[in-house]
Amino acid sequence: MTDRKAPSLNVLGGRLDPCSAVPLTGFYRNGCCDTGPEDTGSHTACAVMTAEFLAYSKYVGNDLTTPRPEFGFPGLTPGDCWCLCAARFLQAHDEGCAPRVKLTATHRAALEVVPLEVLTLHADEG
Repeated sequence: MTDRKAPSLNVLGGRLDPCSAVPLTGFYRNGCCDTGPEDTGSHTACAVMTAEFLAYSKYVGNDLTTPRPEFGFPGLTPGDCWCLCAARFLQAHDEGCAPRVKLTATHRAALEVVPLEVLTLHADEG
């Protein structure tokens, strides 16, 4: 099988750092916010979950807190890191409840949806 993933580079132009192994995240479930042609949702923003964002996501129809074992999804809690869809991140930013993001773990493909200035505004320093 051919590896069709985009090059693993972050929004700062460096090597893409892992986002989370526990819970295991990423479209390819490799712990990184890698993307490729199969990832139509662009799961490229490494976001640090907050209670506010999780409530917002549930409100707009994407419940990230309820475990879905049939999909290998444990459910998220505040503090968990997760490869979030770039469009959902931008939507949350526009609504004033964006989570923090790890820039070195956010894939450069996120820049096709979210300006670097917006990502930098929400950069997680820790």
